[in-house]
Formats: sequence, structure tokens, C-alpha cells
Amino acid sequence: MAQRLEQTQAAVQTQQLASLQVAVAKLVELPVTELAARVRDEMVDNAALEEKDGEDYPTHDEADNTDNNDNNEENDKDAEANEANAYEESEDYGREADAMGDYFSADDVPDYLQQRADEERDRKEMQYSGQTSFYEDLQQQISEHNLTEHEQEVMEYVIGSLDEDGFLRKDLDALADELAIYHNINTDRHELERLLGILQQFEPRGIGARSLQECLHIQLTDPERRTPYTKLALEVVDRCFKDFVGRHWDVVKQRLGMDDDTFAHVRHLLVHLNPRPGSALNDSTAPSAPTVVPDFYVRVDDEGRVEVGMNNGDVPELRVSQAFRDSIKQYGGNKTKLSREQRDAYTYARQKVDSALSFINLLTRRKETLMSVMRAIVDKQHAFFVNDDDENDLVPLTLKEIAEMARVDISTVSRVTNSKYVQTMYGTYPLKFFFSSQFTTSDGDELSARKVKAALRELIDGEDKRHPLSDEALAAKLKEAGYNVARRTVAKYRDMLGLPTARLRKE
Repeated sequence: MAQRLEQTQAAVQTQQLASLQVAVAKLVELPVTELAARVRDEMVDNAALEEKDGEDYPTHDEADNTDNNDNNEENDKDAEANEANAYEESEDYGREADAMGDYFSADDVPDYLQQRADEERDRKEMQYSGQTSFYEDLQQQISEHNLTEHEQEVMEYVIGSLDEDGFLRKDLDALADELAIYHNINTDRHELERLLGILQQFEPRGIGARSLQECLHIQLTDPERRTPYTKLALEVVDRCFKDFVGRHWDVVKQRLGMDDDTFAHVRHLLVHLNPRPGSALNDSTAPSAPTVVPDFYVRVDDEGRVEVGMNNGDVPELRVSQAFRDSIKQYGGNKTKLSREQRDAYTYARQKVDSALSFINLLTRRKETLMSVMRAIVDKQHAFFVNDDDENDLVPLTLKEIAEMARVDISTVSRVTNSKYVQTMYGTYPLKFFFSSQFTTSDGDELSARKVKAALRELIDGEDKRHPLSDEALAAKLKEAGYNVARRTVAKYRDMLGLPTARLRKE
């Protein structure tokens, strides 16, 4: 069949985001801490942007009016941006902020007032627990043992090869090869075995184990853990490890011929061992936790009204440089009589001012978008905020509902809630906390998935631990309570709550 070229025409509908939408979207997804850095970078790139000070500058300039009125739209945006970004005293500073406002500049504020304001702001920054590396702590313990310089180098490399749980997952021959190839340190498996035995004497016990079984064995051989039941516990780990991990207690008791009282003491000893010794050391060596700075503040006044505020953090208030405005005014009156250098100077100033006005407008759009989304969340979850952050008052909520209320795209709501936090009078929450799926009860009422989880936990907490409820039984009991939840949904929520299966809950 002969081939031929044909040209056809078809109408295809496509959707493209305007550059303004893209720019706003990028700013919307930034939390307040990252926004401050973004604004500083823009100030470095654009000399027409500068931080506001205590003086009042006009938002309109005669230069813009003499420039054939071709930039009235930009001037209006500038006025709106300056008005929206006008200085507002933060409620979180309270009386200290009001007192500080009586002074002409920050340099005139007395130290005691500044200190009070700083302390008030620090109390608003909620800390979340974090972990630091435990390797440095282990390296300090090397000095407690009489090791040669060569052995110390090998030991440090072994410590650096431990994972976060404190286990050594690498093969010793592979470690010897890595030391020889990358560090020019000659060693062998025999020396590594000997040094690893020394490492396993470090605190916490269990560090340097190559398996969970070895980790538990090391802990049980600790002289400080010696009890009348330690020997039997070692037998459980060495001889019945699979049954122990699977919590087949009846099998373990039968194989080792223990009576109920003895087995109860042995079991108590075993379940209090640490299967992740590295994590315990991580927790003890965390001198400081990363700080989460809230993007919003929500408070309830004495009359029950919910007030929403936005944290501006270290984001500076911006304005267009007066020097650039003067340049436009100087050269914009009669552009036909300008020299080439003057025209270039005018063009440069005009471009920088337009870019500065555009960026200020973007910041205004960002603030309006974030506030509209946050207010929509507060309106939907009003009962939660007015009832002292009671989770039982949270209603089912989706991104689509908030998008419709805030009159923005659902992708914008997703960006806003992705990495933002809100601080209430009782705690700090990620915005995603307020969203959850819903179920319909037997009476036709909509129910938050969070309530189903609470009911599931209550059932498991109150069950007979000698005969724990299976997932099917839990689903049946939830259905009796009016929650139409499938068995697989029960299993998913049980895993999310960190609760084991019925067989592992059995005592």
C-alpha cells in the first residue's frame, strides 16, 4: 500500500495556567519561615524593592501620572498592596506590643519591653520532638576502653556503619574490604569480631547486634539485668525465638516446662527488652527539637467569637524604592528628549518598578488566599475551636468543600494545607488535621473517620485480653453502635492506631 502525506486540522481544547497563577501558587505553598527567605532573595535581585521603615511614603507618585498614564493599573495594585501590608500590631504581643508602638523606632524601645515581647513570641513557637545522631555519643565511649590507634579507627568505622536502630547490617568481610579500599586500613574478620564484641558492651546494651535475636541476647547477658528469671529468658530467646516473636506464649511455656507464676516473671522480663537500642540513645541525645512556627493563629474571645490571624514572622513589609520612583519622575515627563543613556536608565527603572509592584501584588494575593482558606476551615470546624479543641466535634471535611467555600481551586487548597500549621489556645495543629473522610451511620448521619477510630480504640481498650476481639468481631460491634464499617476498614484503622492483631493482643 502506497504511503502519502496528509494535513488535517482539528480543534483541541487545552488548559494552561497563566504566569500570574503559577507565581501565586508557588508563594502559596511556602510556609512563613520559607517565605521570609524568598522575600529576602527577591529584594537582593530587585533593587527597586526595599523594606518599609517607620516613615510614611506615598503609594502613588507624580512620575507615574506623567508617564502618559500607561501604568495606572500598576499604581492601583501598588496602593492595594501597601494598604494590605500596612503595619498591624500582632495580638500575640498583647500589652507589650501596644507599649512598643508608642516609640518612634525599634532602637528607642526599652530593653525590658523588647524582652517581654520576645518571650511572648517564643511561647507561641511549639516544639516537636526530634532525634539527633547517636554516633558521637558512642565514639565518646571508645575512650573508656584500652584500644590502640589502629583499633580506634576501625571501631569508629564500625560505629559509623550502624543503622538508626543501632544494628550492624553489613557483613564483616564487606566492612574489611571497605576499610582497605577507601581508608587504607588493613583489618580482617577476626579483628572485627573482637572489636564488635567490645562495641556490644557499650551503652545502651544491644548496640552493634546483627539481628534482633542477638540484640535481645546481649541485653539479657548484662550483669545489671541479672535476675532469678534471666536464665529462663535467655532460653526463650535462644531456643524459642520464633514462638516468642509470634507471641505464642502457650507454646513457649509448654516447651520449657514453666509454671504460670514463673512464666509471668519471664514474660515480664522479655517484653521490657529494647528491640531498637539505637532509638533509645537517639531520644536521650536530642538537645533541641526543631521548632514549628505556626502560619495562623486562632483564638476565641470571651463572647465565643472565633478570630483568625496570620503570622507574618520575619517577612518584611515591602515598598517600592523612592529613588526608583524619582528616576521615573525625572525621565518620564518628556521621553522624546532623552539621551540614549537616559532612556536606558528610564527603561531599567521602569522594569524594576513594574517587577517590584508585581511581587508586592503577589504577596497580597497570597495573604488573601491563605486567609480565605483558613477562615473556611474555621467556619466548617467551628465547634472544634469553641469547645476547647475537642476532637469529637470535628466534622468530615474534604479539600473540595473548602475550595468551594474559599472560591479557589482545589489544588490551591492542597498547597495551602500541605505544610502549614495553626496555633490555637490549646495546641498547634497541621492544617491537614482538620480533613478526614466520612461515614454514614445507620440513622443517616454523617460521621468523621476520626470518631470511628476513637470508637475502635475504645472497643479494643475494653475487650477481654484473654479473648481479644477479631477484626470481624470489631466490625460487628461497630455496626451495632451505628458505624457501618467493613472489616478491611477496621484492619486499616487498627494499623493506623498502632494496635496489633487479636492474636498479638492476647494475654
